[in-house]
Amino acid sequence: MMYILKCTKCSFEIPFRPPYHYPTKCPICDSQLKPEYVPNIEVYFDGLCEPRNPHGIATYGFVIYDNRSAKERVRLHEGSGVVGAGCLGDNVSNNVAEYTALIKALEWLVQNNLTEKPVEVKGDSQLAIRQLNGIYRVKAPRIIPLYKRAVELAEKFNKIHFIWVPRQYNEEADSLSRKAYHEFCSEHRDLVMEYYSRYFITEKQKRYILFLARRKGVEIEVNDFMSKREASKLIEKLLSPI
Repeated sequence: MMYILKCTKCSFEIPFRPPYHYPTKCPICDSQLKPEYVPNIEVYFDGLCEPRNPHGIATYGFVIYDNRSAKERVRLHEGSGVVGAGCLGDNVSNNVAEYTALIKALEWLVQNNLTEKPVEVKGDSQLAIRQLNGIYRVKAPRIIPLYKRAVELAEKFNKIHFIWVPRQYNEEADSLSRKAYHEFCSEHRDLVMEYYSRYFITEKQKRYILFLARRKGVEIEVNDFMSKREASKLIEKLLSPI
């Protein structure tokens, strides 16, 4: 959500975003500052490359919301799909998938003439967010054309901000990218198993995850296409006391 703090007397104003605390007094005239909600478009994007990165199966997902008021939030659109796969000869990576998700979301907004409202683009990819904010340089050859396309699209918006969010706040986009990944694996099972079998979850990991889930009283869905890396992360999460 976006707000602007406006002074009740002078022309001072400054943007802020909850849940951060904000000043109540104007630094110019010492009058009261009042928050004013700013209607905006909110984009969440995510991508993955599993069961190995790079050269795995790269997929993307994104969700777009129209925050019309502080109390009215409308889900405008969602998208997901396959970027490419190493087993098909594609030069893909997790960062390629992340950028593709972001680009697909911005392309949809441009195509639907939603460029006038302020836009907040949120993702858990520190690389993409920091590159688009000018903090990191863009060096990888596979990323350069995607970065240029993202910048080209961003320039079409009146106001656009790229904001990093922790993974737990990006679950919808993550879920969409994983759904696309599992659909691809199911449709091309023989090829995927032949090419990536050594990267998938082991039977020992499966049993341990299910044991830990039962002990915690939670339901966990484990499938053949989960990577060893993701299985290890899940085990670590289930072992966490919180």
